[in-house]
Amino acid sequence: IGELMSNDTRMPLVSATGSIRMGKKVGEAVGKRLGKTILELGGNNAIILTPNADLKLALPGIVFGAVGTCGQRCTSTRRLIIHESIYDEVKEMLTNAYKQIRIGDPLDANNHVGPLIDTDAVDTYLKALETIEQSGGSFAVEGGKLEGANYESGCYVKPAIAEAQNEWEIVQEETFAPILYLLKYSDFDEAIAIQNGVKQGLSSAIMTTNMRESEIFLSHMGSDCGIANVNIGTSGAEIGGAFGGEKET
Repeated sequence: IGELMSNDTRMPLVSATGSIRMGKKVGEAVGKRLGKTILELGGNNAIILTPNADLKLALPGIVFGAVGTCGQRCTSTRRLIIHESIYDEVKEMLTNAYKQIRIGDPLDANNHVGPLIDTDAVDTYLKALETIEQSGGSFAVEGGKLEGANYESGCYVKPAIAEAQNEWEIVQEETFAPILYLLKYSDFDEAIAIQNGVKQGLSSAIMTTNMRESEIFLSHMGSDCGIANVNIGTSGAEIGGAFGGEKET
């Protein structure tokens, strides 16, 4: 991989697009000797919230998936697909929950969110916020870089929640940072289409108490991701279970 990277200075390390390009190069190189590869090239993971969701159960999984490890897991929750009948209620719940998040030294057990890995990741995060605004999005929770005492490294940022559209280019790409997109839907088929309407296919989840909805989500008609969860978030105990992706993941 190092040789491949050194031959292409255009390849960024901090974006899903870069990891996909790198994966294709690795696949090509290994294919020349008829070898096999196991590649994990990023995710654009979503949770579907149906009108039948237990929101008290759903909220911890959503927040942890979106801000845990400062949004720097391949299984971090990037998109929240919410039925229009509960959209405003969910947005208010999340806004209140984000007000309680403590950002700081990750070695301090009282904090919930630590830093991004480096200043390049911060720049990518800030550019994403600008692009969201330029695309016509609005912020339920404003993001931004933190400065001053305890943030001297320049790598601490505020988790953000943006109201967006799934087809926007910025939503289609994975930003490896704590940015959560709120997406509204009106019927279940539309929710599945939004969930599957990205090129990545790593982790997914549905929050519902309706057995038929969960069965459809887990079937061939539902999630096209390698990981599909019911009533838990996209990110958590994946190290102890089956782990894999589809499509460009």
